[in-house]
Amino acid sequence: MTAQRTILISGDAAAPTVAAATALHAARQGHRTLLLAADDPHRTLDAVLGTRVEAEPAGYAPGLTVARIDEQAAFRHALGEIGGRLKPALDLLGAEPLDPEELTALPGTARLALLRALPAAAADVLVVLAPAPADLIATLALPEQLERYLARLVPEQRQAARALRPLLAGLAGVPMPADWLYEARGTAGRVLAEARAAITAPGTSVRLVVGADAHPYGELHRVRAGLALHGHRPDAVVVHGALPAAAVASPDGWLAALAHRRQEELAALTAASDVPVLVTGLAEITLEAVAERLYGAGAGPEPLTAEPWAVEDRLAEDGLLVWHLPLPGAERADLDLVRRGDELVVGLGAHRRVLVLPSALRRCTVAGAGLHDGVLAVRFAPDPALWPRG
Repeated sequence: MTAQRTILISGDAAAPTVAAATALHAARQGHRTLLLAADDPHRTLDAVLGTRVEAEPAGYAPGLTVARIDEQAAFRHALGEIGGRLKPALDLLGAEPLDPEELTALPGTARLALLRALPAAAADVLVVLAPAPADLIATLALPEQLERYLARLVPEQRQAARALRPLLAGLAGVPMPADWLYEARGTAGRVLAEARAAITAPGTSVRLVVGADAHPYGELHRVRAGLALHGHRPDAVVVHGALPAAAVASPDGWLAALAHRRQEELAALTAASDVPVLVTGLAEITLEAVAERLYGAGAGPEPLTAEPWAVEDRLAEDGLLVWHLPLPGAERADLDLVRRGDELVVGLGAHRRVLVLPSALRRCTVAGAGLHDGVLAVRFAPDPALWPRG
């Protein structure tokens, strides 16, 4: 069975057009395709497709189904799953439960709804109109973060304590959490594991969309770094709205100069990028034309594997172990490092990740760090009190 291909398309106002063209291209390649709007509050995708996209999947073209995530319905479903368990506590407190009509989705619901939708999609190719890059990075990081919180707050090892609960309560009055808490923890753990598996699957990738006239290249570097921090590498960058090549020869001096400058910017981006740079212009006014310009008759960009995070052994040369963390696009001023026990907290602007140190590095102290050519090198010196002798 062929693994599902998932393409998360994120970027500026042209992202809906690129997502729709990508999905249409996949369907025309013979793949059973689902186009899912995960972040489209103003229904831009409706205007692009010329039809109203609803939560219930509907056919749009041969092989292509379209749908959107209903954030409100996802929130009600989540509360419904735990409502029955909370009812005894609410009754005890004299609280009156909220009616479904009163419920309004809370901030963060959209991220959770997207995570639940990814492993549930039934398609050969899933094209997602994803949130803006910063929010998408936070969404991709969420399963790992929540799994860590669960492990700290309700560790699996305490499952055995359920059997001791009556004994402890009777002999010592020790309060023990209710059984439903452990059951809920198990359910949440399975959901997060499914979401994380969908995110890290070999066929899942992010495709970034930027405008040719918005000078977005500095921002693009920061987005790349944020994705890399959480182990992701985009499969391509789509630059939309490029002027035609003939514009450099225009008799209008202003237009010719603008076209020349844009060509130089695009050439610089292509030369500096380690992923394909795809370009669509102003003349492509239909989804078929956009798809043809971006992908031609080929299958489109394939997922790219992120560079591995490796430990270099330099004990013989200078008594150090060096942990290399590729963070292409990262800037030194945005970096923040904190050692916390067996973990290293890496901050990169608004993004943060808690990394468990490899076993050898846990017996070391941090000796320094440096950022060079997009790679963060953290130097560790063996701690004499912990390092094996001989």
